[in-house]
Amino acid sequence: MANKKEEWKAGMYGDEVREKIIKFAEKGWDSIPEDEREMWFSRFKFWGVFHQRSGQESYFMIRLANTNGVLEPGQLRAIGEVARDYARGPASNPEFGDAWIDLTTRQSVQLHWLKLEDIPEIWEKLEAVGVSSRSAGGDTMRNISGCPVAGRDKHEFVDSQSVLDEISEKLRGDDSLANMPRKFNISVTGCREGCAQDSINGIGLEPAEKTIDGEAVRGFNVRVGGGLGGREPRRARSLDVFVEPDRAYDVVRGFVELYHEHGNRENRQKNRSRFFVDEWGTEKIRDLLQAEYVDFELREAGTNLREEYTYNAGRSPEAGKHDHVGVHEQNDGKYYVGLSVPIGRLTAAETIELADLADEHGSGAVRLTRRQNPLIMDVPEGELDELLDASLLDTHSPDPNVFTRGAMACTGTEFCSLALTETKARMAATLRWLRANVDLPDDVQQIKMHYSGCTADCGQALTADIGLQGMRARKNGEMVEALDVGVGGGIGTEPSFVEWIRQRVPADEVPGLLRNLLEAFAANREAGQTFREWVEATGEEALVEFAEPEETDYEDPCLYDAKQSWYPFAEGESPAPTDAGGEPMSADD
Repeated sequence: MANKKEEWKAGMYGDEVREKIIKFAEKGWDSIPEDEREMWFSRFKFWGVFHQRSGQESYFMIRLANTNGVLEPGQLRAIGEVARDYARGPASNPEFGDAWIDLTTRQSVQLHWLKLEDIPEIWEKLEAVGVSSRSAGGDTMRNISGCPVAGRDKHEFVDSQSVLDEISEKLRGDDSLANMPRKFNISVTGCREGCAQDSINGIGLEPAEKTIDGEAVRGFNVRVGGGLGGREPRRARSLDVFVEPDRAYDVVRGFVELYHEHGNRENRQKNRSRFFVDEWGTEKIRDLLQAEYVDFELREAGTNLREEYTYNAGRSPEAGKHDHVGVHEQNDGKYYVGLSVPIGRLTAAETIELADLADEHGSGAVRLTRRQNPLIMDVPEGELDELLDASLLDTHSPDPNVFTRGAMACTGTEFCSLALTETKARMAATLRWLRANVDLPDDVQQIKMHYSGCTADCGQALTADIGLQGMRARKNGEMVEALDVGVGGGIGTEPSFVEWIRQRVPADEVPGLLRNLLEAFAANREAGQTFREWVEATGEEALVEFAEPEETDYEDPCLYDAKQSWYPFAEGESPAPTDAGGEPMSADD
């Protein structure tokens, strides 16, 4: 028997949900029957509309969908203006205040504290400039990731933008495939650095070359069944298929249809595509794909470029880019400038200012990376100095501190019902403390530190040099927020996931642990050795010893179990639910 979410989706899902959201918005929060809210909130997610957690009733988040992180001129400005005008809640964040946007690890944007009544107007403002929230959440194909500088990369192996656009338009736009067994991630990598991270996606296309009829042809090899979460990560596995760019869409669609038809819809703990590939195996999947889902002969895999992958790979900077931060030349002689936005949060004012800088010094286009950073595109050489002198770049620098540059964090208990700990403000405080208290050798340019508030791993802790995942523990007889600490993860030539070396460390002892570990790295590394290389060369026993938790002068922003409060940084009772104007109303009305 299908689980309840499958029953809900069978009753209504996909494009038809939009009209229900609009009707509920017209009548207000309390028009959603209380005994049906779980069902409706599950359906709303297809349109990127997520109800926030307990204590924040009547407030919503919207996640947007912009394939490959592409924001055309005018789009970022519209997003910033929506944040300024609508993304204001009943409480402020101590680090970021009120009204801001979050950049995601799938190259898109989230907006919080939105009222249901405002959703139709927000859609109108965003869709007027071509920004949509359709298929940004729920059991569907999520925002498609790729190299954010596709079509602009000076050293690109194969241009993937046309493939990305075709998949987005024809596949994600197909309402008949809206209802997948679970969320499904697609990536297309055309660059040599591997920045779309094909190995952690449901299906990933990686750059490859194959000799066909005596001629070297560039295209893609196909991998399937990658993903994180639940402490059961999988690397995507080779399907032994090479596909030319003009047929890439057909292969991706074929696998999506195959998983849509045959994927497990009974057990939500085991129905993600990575478990489907575990069960079926790549040979069986390839055979069925050939027999029933594509109408041309599948070629065997070609020679891939994985040996060249450097993005979040823990390799020396001399090997190539490990992110897109900094000033980089495009293939047309212009430049793109990657800014570091630690933990991916920009205020509304900063977002609009960033759009201004993109208009003034570039083409107005902005692109987003999988590391929660924005890129200002198409900057002529003569505009670089003035752009680099802009005050916004003092805060979000293209040449940041090593800790700032490597930091990512998920939403955490601020808004997420699954998270066990607060993440964003804690990571911001931790970064400040590390910058002030830890010195690393000048040649250490990367320490990738990712923080997820729970094992769902939206912050991709499993793929970090140092991964942090939220837990809880007792300290001095009181329940406190705590973190598991892992080391040695990364995506690249040989994708690996962190090894957990400390569990349930009280949050106020984690910065001291990190200092002890990093000082051991600085003292014991060989010349030029990266953190990941040092971890691989150092035994687990020694790493555990180095990573000694320690209380310091670091002050944690919310040590005492923020999940139990309606908002981690607010005292007193929640004002929610509130009406369209933000005034408290009785939950019984």
